[in-house]
Amino acid sequence: MSDKWLTQPGSAGNSVYAKLKEQIVTLELPPGTTLSEKEMSLAFQVSRTPVRESFVRLAQEGLVVVLPQRGTRVSLIDPELVEEARFMREQLERAVIRLACERFPEEALAALADNLGRQQDSIRQHDNHEMFALDEEFHRILFAGCRKLGTWDVIQQMNAHLNRTRVLWLTTDPHWENLYNQHQAMVETIGSGDANRADQLMMEHLQLSISNLPVLQERYPDYFKQG
Repeated sequence: MSDKWLTQPGSAGNSVYAKLKEQIVTLELPPGTTLSEKEMSLAFQVSRTPVRESFVRLAQEGLVVVLPQRGTRVSLIDPELVEEARFMREQLERAVIRLACERFPEEALAALADNLGRQQDSIRQHDNHEMFALDEEFHRILFAGCRKLGTWDVIQQMNAHLNRTRVLWLTTDPHWENLYNQHQAMVETIGSGDANRADQLMMEHLQLSISNLPVLQERYPDYFKQG
């Protein structure tokens, strides 16, 4: 199987930004964490300039907040932005999976099947970071197979707050089989060309991503923006 359906590594110049974003999204740097240019430059063994530039990019995505005289802090999760991102994803991904049911490359379908196999491995190993990465990869392959990667990139600009709730859910809830089963059913409907069933599955799948938001807010109140 070709790796063209998978996320490709970025340039060295983006490595600080990519690593910081990964640490924030996976909650290695939890909401509210104070970030120091000096400490980050030492940790990544780079000058302060790429760290500062990374902070600017992350602020544009809503992942950090730059506070005058007080430095930079990982943003709290905003429930309104979580819902807005889910709404956008639902509209676009339901349209994309309908396209996939009409025409989808065999190689991309094979990439989805391979992804499902690795999801099973992550469930057995209970690796929540890997499961999140595979969930992201699964959806990206759908867009790649429909030649809509530009649309996927737009989604990523809105996805920061939603992604952190997804990671938090995977950390909190040990039962990931439903997530896997939904993905498997989507692949089957693409193979059979059942667009209406695929549409319904995608809608249910993306509503699942916020169904437990109140529980997460109650369990991790310090992670969420209030009011």
